[in-house]
Amino acid sequence: MKVVQIGTGGWGKNHARILSQLGVLSAVCDADPTRAKEFGTKYSVNHYSSVDSLLESEKFDAAIVATPTSTHFSVATLLLQQKKNVFVEKPMTYLSHEGEDLLKLAKKNKVILTCGYIERFNPAVALVKEYVKSKKYGELIMLEFHRESRMPPHIKDVGIIYDTSVHDIDTAMWLFDDTPEVVFARSGKIRHEHEDFATIMLGFKENRVAVISSNWITPTRVRRFNAVCGDAIISSDFISQEVKVETNNGTEIPRKEIEEPLLLEIRNFLASAEGKEKILVEPEQAVNTTKIAEAALLSSQKGTPIYLDLK
Repeated sequence: MKVVQIGTGGWGKNHARILSQLGVLSAVCDADPTRAKEFGTKYSVNHYSSVDSLLESEKFDAAIVATPTSTHFSVATLLLQQKKNVFVEKPMTYLSHEGEDLLKLAKKNKVILTCGYIERFNPAVALVKEYVKSKKYGELIMLEFHRESRMPPHIKDVGIIYDTSVHDIDTAMWLFDDTPEVVFARSGKIRHEHEDFATIMLGFKENRVAVISSNWITPTRVRRFNAVCGDAIISSDFISQEVKVETNNGTEIPRKEIEEPLLLEIRNFLASAEGKEKILVEPEQAVNTTKIAEAALLSSQKGTPIYLDLK
């Protein structure tokens, strides 16, 4: 299995590290020639500063794309046209119709297309998913997400909804195993060009709801969520991976193994590219997440709920 890493910036450098660790990294590509050379040298692989030159010179099976969001569509299109398996960092595209075009191209060329919604691979989320699926603590009624930090320096072309809130939009759909019927959002900007704080409400069937609060204002880094079930409140920290279950009988902290979500995510991509596993994040789901992000921005601009009809 030969895999190339396209984009070695903020998050791409982590992909490159794990691909090298797994022994599958065959080349790196970055629009900044200095950075491309730095990572090529670091991992003893070929390096390129354009996708065209990479495609001309390298033979490979799959690619991970961690470039700015505005370039995802054009880069992924080139790769899919060459029948490469493609993993695109979140969000898959800035516009949902571009994501649908990528989906059609991947199906036509019979290759894997997936997107980096990493929290599905977080052991804490996986455990909550097990509880929800088995109804151990009753039906899941409500989800609350909080993500707070300073703005990451490498984010230039999107606001907090596309960069941060999309994680929780995807996780909410994953835990509810459903798509929302309505989106209502409020967002604004204080220090940045794009929106840097947002609260999004997703309304699901049977009055179930997810409330997603994100900001790039708070100096401390917060990544946590609560799942309100019929018989318990389950709270978790995405970073520490601790899960706490509070019931009428007291509080329980289940034991589980701490694992690096990115390693699990990349392993799933590689195994699916080899036909050994089913891809966990299906491209249709990634397109739906983008549609919800679009609706959240529109709702915030209009001050009204946006009703959805997602498949």
